[in-house]
Amino acid sequence: MSDGLRSTSSLDEKEASLVEAQTTPATPEKIVWYRSTWYASIILGLCNFAAPGIWGAMNSLGAGGQATPFLVNASNALTFGLMVITAFLTSTITRYIGVRWTLFFGGAGYAPYAAGLYCNNRWSNEWFLLLGAALCGISAGTFWGIEAAVAMSYPEPKNAGKFLGVWLSFRVAGQILGGAINLGLSADRSTAGKVDPKVYLVFISIQAAGPFVAFLLPPPERVQRQDGIPVRLFVDTPILVELRETAKLFFTRRFLLIVPLITQAVFSESFNSTFLTLHFSVRARALGSFLSAVVCIIAGNLFGLLLDAKRWNLKTRARYAFLVAVVVLQGAWWTWSVVINEHYRKLGPTASIYDWKDTGFGKGFGSYLAIAAGFQLNYMFLYFVCGTLVTKPADVIRIGGLLRATESAAQAVSYGLNSLESFEGVGASALNFGLWAVALIPAWLVIRQIGVKYFGRAERDRREREALDRGVLFVEEDEPEERK
Repeated sequence: MSDGLRSTSSLDEKEASLVEAQTTPATPEKIVWYRSTWYASIILGLCNFAAPGIWGAMNSLGAGGQATPFLVNASNALTFGLMVITAFLTSTITRYIGVRWTLFFGGAGYAPYAAGLYCNNRWSNEWFLLLGAALCGISAGTFWGIEAAVAMSYPEPKNAGKFLGVWLSFRVAGQILGGAINLGLSADRSTAGKVDPKVYLVFISIQAAGPFVAFLLPPPERVQRQDGIPVRLFVDTPILVELRETAKLFFTRRFLLIVPLITQAVFSESFNSTFLTLHFSVRARALGSFLSAVVCIIAGNLFGLLLDAKRWNLKTRARYAFLVAVVVLQGAWWTWSVVINEHYRKLGPTASIYDWKDTGFGKGFGSYLAIAAGFQLNYMFLYFVCGTLVTKPADVIRIGGLLRATESAAQAVSYGLNSLESFEGVGASALNFGLWAVALIPAWLVIRQIGVKYFGRAERDRREREALDRGVLFVEEDEPEERK
């Protein structure tokens, strides 16, 4: 059966290929729960919760919970700089050690970074924080790349948006845990400063155990989808060929045009963390960590329903999602942010630190929550878009790695800029506003072709399902403008 499902182009050794050890049954009589795509979404979510989710929990406390954000921002710039390299190499690494081991390796570097934050918080140790940031960067790039590939290839097309919503809900669930713990320990601290160091001990424990959850993920060849289409996520090409194919995909017109969209989507993370640290008390920061996660979970899952809405075709869903998440809401959030930061600039650094009992607290705190929600919606939209731009199984894992490498490069620059005291405030807010504006036209040139020229994996799976039903050989066609 696998020969009948494999593209004939995969037989050419000069071309990149993707094969599966064993395919799942075309129409399984009964789906085993621990091989279902919903089970996979939960396990992938738990992996995310224990690694980048807890990292996000620390980050959402404002600068990793430190009194000032500048050293932590510099360490994060180091992390994301290294992640550019390892995310780009994700497909090559997966070729040798497989999906689950790649996910395990990717999660292993997060605990040393949390330990570095603990040592810096308690003893002002700086070198261990930078070492932890480097170890996190080496491993996290592969984690980001492989989880992106899993998220785009495992679910049935009709459930892709809900899969993204469930998976990314676990990412922000780390913030709920972190915020709740810190809020309980810091509820009486109405001034600026560091968070309680006991918070980090909980984070370190979770992140140390997190990598082992990866072994609960069903491997691609054992996943049972409702539509009976097997999941292919095993790279079987020489290293140099794989690197060449990944680079070619990056330089396609359709990917280059969404690079500004990716950049503006993730550039806000360091800004929002710095903003929270500089303008709010310790307990307000803990409240921000908790509430932003709740807002993100609600907004993300509602957005997932829009992405999966059956009343609209793919073209309409792509355009509505772009209009709502990127054009209208993101533009409104950054306009609000520029106004608030200009107001804080006029007040001065000491007068613009707010506790939740202070008058004027809600204006800036609301801006923080809105930008956090915008980050979640834009994040989900990026996966939706990238999932429509490729159809070949090999390109799914490649575009996942490229998406995360591009994100990492943007965040390395963002955290580097926000490590400069002279950059914080209205200048950083205005830069984010400018990046949003610049991204709109290039992104639209791609978005308007979704459902017209780009159909992604859904169309490929439909053709394969038809071939299975007819009992004929499925031959994969070239993608539109595949190398242009």
